[in-house]
Amino acid sequence: MPWLSVALLAVPLLGALLLLLAPHRLRPLLHTYGLTLSGLTLALAVLMAATFDYSRGARSQFEVDRAWIPGLGLRFHLGVDGISLPLIVLTALLTFLCFVYLCWGAARRGFAGARPRALVFTLLVLEVGMIGTFLALDLLLFFVFFEIVLIPMYFLIGIWGGGGRRAASVKFILYTLLGSVVMLLGLLLVWAQTGTLDIEALSAAHGAGMARSVQILAFVAIGIGLAVKTPMWPLHTWLPDAHTEAPTVGSVLLAGVLLKMGTYGFARIAIPILPEGAMAVAPWLGAFAVVGIIYGALACLAQRDLKRMIAYSSVGHMGFVLLGFATLTPVGINGALFANVAHGLITGLLFFLAGAIKDRYHTADMPSLGGGMLATLPRLGSVLTFASIASLGLPGLAGFWGEMLALFGAFQPANGLPRALFVTYMAIGGLGAVLTAAYFLVMLSRVTHGRPRLDEREGVTPDERPVVPLGSTARRSATATLEPPPRPEPYTGQNKPPSAAEPGVPPDHAAPSGDDAYLEDAGAVSGGTLPGGAQRVTGALRQQAPDDIRSYELLAWTPLVALILLFGLWPGLLLSLTTPAVQTLLGAVS
Repeated sequence: MPWLSVALLAVPLLGALLLLLAPHRLRPLLHTYGLTLSGLTLALAVLMAATFDYSRGARSQFEVDRAWIPGLGLRFHLGVDGISLPLIVLTALLTFLCFVYLCWGAARRGFAGARPRALVFTLLVLEVGMIGTFLALDLLLFFVFFEIVLIPMYFLIGIWGGGGRRAASVKFILYTLLGSVVMLLGLLLVWAQTGTLDIEALSAAHGAGMARSVQILAFVAIGIGLAVKTPMWPLHTWLPDAHTEAPTVGSVLLAGVLLKMGTYGFARIAIPILPEGAMAVAPWLGAFAVVGIIYGALACLAQRDLKRMIAYSSVGHMGFVLLGFATLTPVGINGALFANVAHGLITGLLFFLAGAIKDRYHTADMPSLGGGMLATLPRLGSVLTFASIASLGLPGLAGFWGEMLALFGAFQPANGLPRALFVTYMAIGGLGAVLTAAYFLVMLSRVTHGRPRLDEREGVTPDERPVVPLGSTARRSATATLEPPPRPEPYTGQNKPPSAAEPGVPPDHAAPSGDDAYLEDAGAVSGGTLPGGAQRVTGALRQQAPDDIRSYELLAWTPLVALILLFGLWPGLLLSLTTPAVQTLLGAVS
């Protein structure tokens, strides 16, 4: 069914064009328009996965090969194999979940007045570029789709981002465009030497017709362009700013898909087409990878902002992916491809969670959050804990297998590579894994554990006495203390009531204005004692149920949690798909 490859591009592309042609007619439908189109695209991706012939995972399927620019010998060549299929499904899934996130609740209200038609159009064009990159089997077509994503992501950050969005978006576009120029020079060098841009033909030739020096030069040029997008240290500096300022959906797609386009390029183009260049550059690639692992972990330990910490964690995780590619072994590259998908699921979930936390507290500064989220927002805190331990590589979750296989591949690299050097890389990478666990545990200790920060308004001081857990008869109150803290003076009209805008008061815990400012929690026992002798709950700790996980968040996050568990408990589901394609990819190297 070759039409599936075209349909995956046509649905979001036609949807974006309709927004330009009939904007007024579609305006009342914007909240469901993008959701419907992305849902249809996801259904097509699932249909592709269901009809994919897994016994022929190394060969391209659903192929479309038509003349594009006959005078230059360029072709519109699309196809899917075991390497690209998981990334196509991941892209369609994350885009759909982003629209789910935007279609309900506070997230929809926040974007309703901020050019909603432009936002839907931007996300649909972005989806076209992302899926097209994974479908393309022509070097120039790959480059076109690779570049299409830059413009919508630039506007996504620059229009809907945070206070520093303009500087972040300009930095993003400058870095990625400069990297793309260098990559284009490498692609043109391959074309000049071989006379073709067909990826399948070039991969089957395994570098035939190109001298070793030419392969090295082309690999370095193409690799630089891919490394910027990955990103690889030291070409990563655009990433923290872009993530910090991007809206939640922008961060999810940037981490979940756009970074994978860089690493995918190594597997699809650089290694199979330029095997001698890959062999020569692999030790250097491994060195940059392990430096990125350690640097990313140390940078995370120094961060205060939650989104910025997750962004730096991507530098470290992508370091493991690049280390797996550098080994040039089936084990290492399989680990890299597995880590690619796992990172997209886990980091996408982490950025969804960071957006939810910022939506509630109006800050992502971890010390300002005050800790105790497991007490005040137990469901949100639990999902954040789950995503964090998945990202640090706990066995049984998806984050473990890719990094473990990348390190195992470094223990026994391909013939011709210096084994002692790669064993050193393995040891450094293992240290990076320990540091990864350290910074995630530090983050959890700051955000989810400890005593919840109480009101610091005038006349209300935090209660530092031991916390007594609530019994089953008290509904949804966060904590109860042995004695109530001093009750603030009731509002009489002359004294100033507390406001959610006052500094130091988390929005979720801020009392309403007026006489209701100090109402006690509806679930507390008014004027009495809780079981075990604990006194009544103070008004500062109000009912938290409306501010815990909301329905649209549950819809957006549940598939990611399920897939993290599925691939963690059953890694063979993904490895069996990528292994045949990897063995074909490494034909010349081995």
